[in-house]
Amino acid sequence: MLARRSDLFEPFMELQKEIDRLFSDFVRPFRSEFEFLPKVDAYETEDKVVLELELPGVKKDELKITVEDGVLRITGEKKTERDEKGRNYRIVERSFGKFERSFIIPDYVDTKGITAKYSDGVLTLEMPKKKEEKPTVEIKIE
Repeated sequence: MLARRSDLFEPFMELQKEIDRLFSDFVRPFRSEFEFLPKVDAYETEDKVVLELELPGVKKDELKITVEDGVLRITGEKKTERDEKGRNYRIVERSFGKFERSFIIPDYVDTKGITAKYSDGVLTLEMPKKKEEKPTVEIKIE
């Protein structure tokens, strides 16, 4: 009789789940205040720098964006929607809580022109580059 491949690994998969659960319970009291860390894509085009943050489940009015001393700071909170009464969770992978992301703004960005849009759980910040001044230099003839 041949054992199916999944049957061979079943005990190990169950053991891994139990280890993950125990480790999660052990680490929980030591977690920081900021448990939710949004994923970010950053890219640059010819005329702007763009940041895109994944913020699923975060309401627009829970976000705050500031610029101070050349640092762009995005803070907010993803509030829990779990009703834990009578539930014995087997897997908990979703993160909730306060978050903060900070980015140093390049000196070639016009901070007064930064715009932000929030749609479908994605926050997009567009930071226009400063217009490059091309000064005219007069050369004296000797």
